[in-house]
Amino acid sequence: ATSASRIQPHSLSFLLFSLPQNISPEELKMELPERQPRFVVYSYKYVHDDGRVSYPLCFIFSSPVGCKPEQQMMYAGSKNRLVQTAELTKVFEIRTTDDLTEAWLQEKLSFFR
Repeated sequence: ATSASRIQPHSLSFLLFSLPQNISPEELKMELPERQPRFVVYSYKYVHDDGRVSYPLCFIFSSPVGCKPEQQMMYAGSKNRLVQTAELTKVFEIRTTDDLTEAWLQEKLSFFR
């Protein structure tokens, strides 16, 4: 890998965990802590108005109100580099886990038709 695409372990050390396949946005939000930031890469089954089905890879930055400022800064400062390195294009942010719903995600994805 080129140096531009390398992520140094000391600069991005975040907890990665595996969730069951076909998890809904509502189930996903139950897995997110309410007071700690998290990065989520989520493949979502999106049915377009014309009936086509796609599986966009969504990057969701959960940045809850009330989390520690140090954590907030660490995640926010790493977000852009992670998004660029992973070449993610559907990037969204939530400020409370309650925002993560099927309707919210469909609204965000409708912009990318």
